[in-house]
Amino acid sequence: MRRALALAALGARSTQPNPRVGCVIARDGVIIGEGWHQRAGEPHAEVFALRAAGELARGATAFVTLEPCNHHGRTPPCTEALINSGIARVIFACGDPNPRVDGSGAARLRAAGIAVEVGLCATEGEELNRGFFKRMRTGRPWLRLKLAASVDGRTALANGESQWITSPAARADVHRFRAESAAILSTSATVLADDPQLDARPLDAHSDGAPSQPRRQPLRVLLDRQLRIPARARVFTTGGEVVRLAGAAKQSVPVQAMTSQPGRIEHIALGEDGQLNLDAALAWMGGAALNEVWTECGSTLAGALLDRGLVDEIVLYLAPKLLGSAARPLVEMAGPNRLAEAMAWQVHDLQQIGPDIRIMLRRDR
Repeated sequence: MRRALALAALGARSTQPNPRVGCVIARDGVIIGEGWHQRAGEPHAEVFALRAAGELARGATAFVTLEPCNHHGRTPPCTEALINSGIARVIFACGDPNPRVDGSGAARLRAAGIAVEVGLCATEGEELNRGFFKRMRTGRPWLRLKLAASVDGRTALANGESQWITSPAARADVHRFRAESAAILSTSATVLADDPQLDARPLDAHSDGAPSQPRRQPLRVLLDRQLRIPARARVFTTGGEVVRLAGAAKQSVPVQAMTSQPGRIEHIALGEDGQLNLDAALAWMGGAALNEVWTECGSTLAGALLDRGLVDEIVLYLAPKLLGSAARPLVEMAGPNRLAEAMAWQVHDLQQIGPDIRIMLRRDR
């Protein structure tokens, strides 16, 4: 199963909106076939593994990281392929929360006389597809907030200079996260201030051993209530699609701003403060089948997302530098009145990336 999990991880940059799945077929303690889901619309992991095993699959055991699908989508159901192969036993890490599967895969295999076991490495299996699981359960993506600061919690000098606080190694690490995300979320304020490309660039500087794949640019989702981003912005010059979330109320967007606008424009509800409703933005992203969203923004949106409890994971890069009290703060948020009311987080991962420290934090629920 751990081999199947490692195979599934190879699809981290290419399976969106599908989950990452690996499959290993073994007989008498020997692996006779293996495969992984490589791209949405192409064969699933079980099919590749069965092809590799051939006739040896009859009477063997299949280890799969996710419950085999039992419906016709862009590919036939994997339950059908497993039954036709003569597999005797199927062990999968965790059930598929997709309502089109959700137990029906296991039921069909059992009905065909195949022994089914569930739960081997279940925690690792769900971790591999945390975004897919959250979207299926809540209708919203897994939201990561990327933050970068000096060790005294500052993101830029008082005059706005911020390039670069962190090292090239940390920035390469960011591109890996971007490449593995379904979308990158940012704001018109960030684009107007920094003119970023917000794309995933080659990972040669931080290779993780994954096979070379055609570059799939994540969707860029920009909160642009009044469509202020100019057509010349670099975010429109790179490959991949850009969606701008504007205000739903017609009066919130000047008429002249609606003409000759680059990128696809979607309208969402406004909050009581007249800004874009962040809950509505996340619901839109879930409806767009986005599993994991990587957020790069300024301190205002970062604080608003944290205040509303919408962030699932913080990825914080700390550079060994001191910028002083006049420099700009990491986030702008109301904060608690008492220390006991402070939002609690748990350290999920801690690594040194070049000279910087990367801390990954998840909500303590």
